Amino acid sequence: MCPLVVDSTGNDLTYRVIGAAMAVHNQIGSGFKEEVYEKALEVELNRLNIAVTRQYPVSVEYQDEQVALFYLDMYVEDQVVVEVKAFSHPLTNDEIAQVINYLKATGAAVGLLFNFGLRKLEYRRVFPSKTVQSPVQRTGRDNALKK
Repeated sequence: MCPLVVDSTGNDLTYRVIGAAMAVHNQIGSGFKEEVYEKALEVELNRLNIAVTRQYPVSVEYQDEQVALFYLDMYVEDQVVVEVKAFSHPLTNDEIAQVINYLKATGAAVGLLFNFGLRKLEYRRVFPSKTVQSPVQRTGRDNALKK
């Protein structure tokens, strides 16, 4: 048996969040809007006593001025960025790049990207780029870490 990839949470937290997402997908299936999955995942995480904040605000500053404010879909245990999608197509590098930017903005060490829009739940663990240490910017497809 192949060992699990170890992340900054010691793998247990992301493993439990992925399990919660699978439970949501198994229960309600595909075809709903992202907000439905986001709320259902929040309910499941709360049921599992995992702290979660939906629509977590993140400020981007430049020269001590706020230049942007965006909202993470979910921030779990103040350490895991969770991005929820409901696409009828597989995830692309653009969505991975979005999560990498969120990791840079929050300083979180791991993100989870879910696509509830397909018959089978699609998910990815995303880690910050080791080569890109610049402030938050639009990350192109070439900067996304490959699996």
